[in-house]
Amino acid sequence: MTGSRRELMRAIGTRFIPGVLIIGLMLFGLAGTFNYWQAWLYCGILFTLVFVVIIYFFKRDPALLRRRMENSERRGEQKKIIFFTTLLFLIGFMIPGLDFRLGWSTVPTVLVLFSDLMVFAGYLLTFLTLRVNSYAARTIRVEAGQRVVSTGPYAVIRHPLYLGFLVLVLFTPTALGSYWALVPFLPLPLFIALRIIDEEKALVDELPGYREYCQRTRYRLLPGVW
Repeated sequence: MTGSRRELMRAIGTRFIPGVLIIGLMLFGLAGTFNYWQAWLYCGILFTLVFVVIIYFFKRDPALLRRRMENSERRGEQKKIIFFTTLLFLIGFMIPGLDFRLGWSTVPTVLVLFSDLMVFAGYLLTFLTLRVNSYAARTIRVEAGQRVVSTGPYAVIRHPLYLGFLVLVLFTPTALGSYWALVPFLPLPLFIALRIIDEEKALVDELPGYREYCQRTRYRLLPGVW
């Protein structure tokens, strides 16, 4: 293994392992028990998918993983959006454990399982998007040599990565057996829409061919809607 790959592996480990521990602490710690099957199922699905996808791109496209590791957003509008979405995300993950402990919600098992299936579908869409777009960084930027991607999910909508994220997070509360956790997650589509609008301003100005791509691919996030 080369030095750059070892460095990338360390960077991934410093993100993945603490992330697993933090989510586990929020869910099981606030639930006050490990006897929380909805959380075990959700974490099993999510963390397995994340691990498999990381291994896939580590072997096939390490440059993508390096881009996904970067969090230094330059645009002021994006920094504000990221701050509020991160805050809502953290609050949303704190509620299910409390909900389980205090018995606020009674989510039917079939809805929990369906929600886990949608979490899987959301992450699958994320994977398929990253697979065709190696430049899908976490931050808004255009790199030298970057081109417009119009294949795969991008042939249908302009921002499939955000759609995958929204499907995953909006079904997370019921996958974890909580209706109340939906409350902080519900504003997320608005913030994602604001992020997309600001992102497209940069892409139209800086990425050759993106304006023409927008004319060909009409919808940003939901086919037939927006």
